Amino acid sequence: MHRALVAVVVSIFVLLAPQAAVGAATSDPWSWPLDRHAVGERFTPPPDRFGAGHRGVDLAGSVGDPVRAVAPGRVTFAGQVGGVQVVTIDHGRERSTYQPVAASVEVGDAVEARQVIGTLRGEHSHCEGACLHLGRRVGDDYLDPLELLGGGRFRLISPDGAPPSPPAGAGGDGSLQRPVGGPVTSPFGLRVHPVTGVRKLHDGTDFGVPCGTPVHAAAGGTVVEAGDAGAYGTRVTVRHPGGLETSYAHLSSTAAGVGTTVAAGDVVGRSGSTGLSTGCHLHLMVRRDGGLVDPMQLL
Repeated sequence: MHRALVAVVVSIFVLLAPQAAVGAATSDPWSWPLDRHAVGERFTPPPDRFGAGHRGVDLAGSVGDPVRAVAPGRVTFAGQVGGVQVVTIDHGRERSTYQPVAASVEVGDAVEARQVIGTLRGEHSHCEGACLHLGRRVGDDYLDPLELLGGGRFRLISPDGAPPSPPAGAGGDGSLQRPVGGPVTSPFGLRVHPVTGVRKLHDGTDFGVPCGTPVHAAAGGTVVEAGDAGAYGTRVTVRHPGGLETSYAHLSSTAAGVGTTVAAGDVVGRSGSTGLSTGCHLHLMVRRDGGLVDPMQLL
């Protein structure tokens, strides 16, 4: 499904790209196209025009959510590409694309920032739930929409290539405590997935520990998830004050149920290799206000 989406996105940009050269991108900020500001998979620049990559950012939403224009412009496409409903808006020096969207605008319509251009569809979604794939392009270059969206702690990625991964063991601000004592075996950042072979964002930090190692809550909070989480295997998620959530994945067992209040250091489960995993370890994820954060920034 992911590779099929890549093909569709490539087709969209090739078919809808204007023939005239476009200058450098404007620095004007974009508005969020969804009322919810939850970022899923982020931008991964392709090595060339037809190479593998994630040519935009996925924003989590619900089917039927209003989709809004990120900036003033004119609709240049509203239809289907590869069976996916797409809207494209020309902002003069760059273009934004939205999919899958049931359009409420037509080609030639002038739109203002935050104007509703359609509703989010659930078909052809490659996310766990409904999500909007937002693209940004200047000429033939794919750019990171998060550079203009703002409103969260996001790393900016150059269109000229993928950023280096953060160094293993880099220190953070100490607002969270380490859930296990093992070494970092795979840091947060872009990597080739060891099981699927796909280059994509590694959305957490892996710690190498034997199966059965006690996993401790990184901070006090309330358990909001405990159980099977698909590719993440058995997972526990704790919601903390200030919009922060920590998740502990690939566990062999849980030690706290949904609704349980835990203190920093309490055991929430034991490490394992459940889900899409190649061996015993802990995968720690951190979200702030719905957006992914490198755990090492806070440990």
